[in-house]
Amino acid sequence: MWTEMLQGWAAQQFARNLSAGTVEARRGTVVRFREFAGAYPWEWTAGTVDEFFLELRALKGAARSTVLGYQNALRMFLEYLTDPAYGWCRQCWERFGDHPAQVFHEWNTARHAQDALGSPGKRPYTRDELEDLFDCADERVLRIRRSGAKGWIPAFRTATIMKVAYAWGLRRNEVRRLDLVDFAPNPQARQFGNAGIVYVRHGKAMRGSPPKRRSVLTLPEFDWAVECVRQWTEEVRPLYAPPRSTGMWPSERGNAAIAADSLSRAFNEVKRAAGLDEDLDFHSLRRSYVTHLVEIGYDAFFIQQQVGHEHASTTSIYTGLSPDYRARVVNGAISRMAGEAMAANKEPAL
Repeated sequence: MWTEMLQGWAAQQFARNLSAGTVEARRGTVVRFREFAGAYPWEWTAGTVDEFFLELRALKGAARSTVLGYQNALRMFLEYLTDPAYGWCRQCWERFGDHPAQVFHEWNTARHAQDALGSPGKRPYTRDELEDLFDCADERVLRIRRSGAKGWIPAFRTATIMKVAYAWGLRRNEVRRLDLVDFAPNPQARQFGNAGIVYVRHGKAMRGSPPKRRSVLTLPEFDWAVECVRQWTEEVRPLYAPPRSTGMWPSERGNAAIAADSLSRAFNEVKRAAGLDEDLDFHSLRRSYVTHLVEIGYDAFFIQQQVGHEHASTTSIYTGLSPDYRARVVNGAISRMAGEAMAANKEPAL
């Protein structure tokens, strides 16, 4: 019965066009809760819910977003089991004299009451921090190469991926799954050569939808990244990529793309070597892109299109304006007000 419940729930989710990764992650959460409870769904209680999440938060230090994700998965599983259309309650009652009940309620679960659940430490890099990060990545490549040790090409790959993620505002999965053909000329900006546009084919998917595609224009402020891409694709990648490979960042094992975990580990090594805050992560490169475009003065809707946000409010969450920029805005406003006041008080010419 338990196995059939899991299989039926998986089928329901696939019918909603959810990805295999999402379905498997939710299944893992449900299996973990069953093992903790030592009981099957028709025996679960609200008290078990409290004990499970007390251990998850107090003993294992799970983040709020992790807790929310677990609770949503378990709630949806019980919604499926208690739906009369699937008949699980009737079958359980006939076989066990008991039936599943919804034990995840408003009073014992977290609510998604805001758009961003990340740690307060999740913020954009300052320009100085970015410079330290990229310098550390480049120095790591030189140090490995001069020592004669293997590994300078993977280190070069990591450094280039970081710069590309920042210069085009890409998510980790978006940048790691790029192909050579995803870089193309922009007829309106030929100075960027073959990197005038980046076509993102693996953007963040909406629920039940395939990955969202978009094109990201190369901007003049990031023209330095064009040379980084050229150096990687023409000089370094050919030393590393298997024959007929089209992946932009092939892995050490010859796979089409570097694994997400491998990229995160390599990035974290560079970040720690640069002495940066632990809360600053790979996604902070994207936050920095949005913030710096706002500071430069790009239109808000243009920025939203560049980063592929469905709503402008999402883009605003990413923005963390620097104190220097805010000071310039205030000083500019004061100067304008002073100028207007002086013009108003100026005596008319006779």
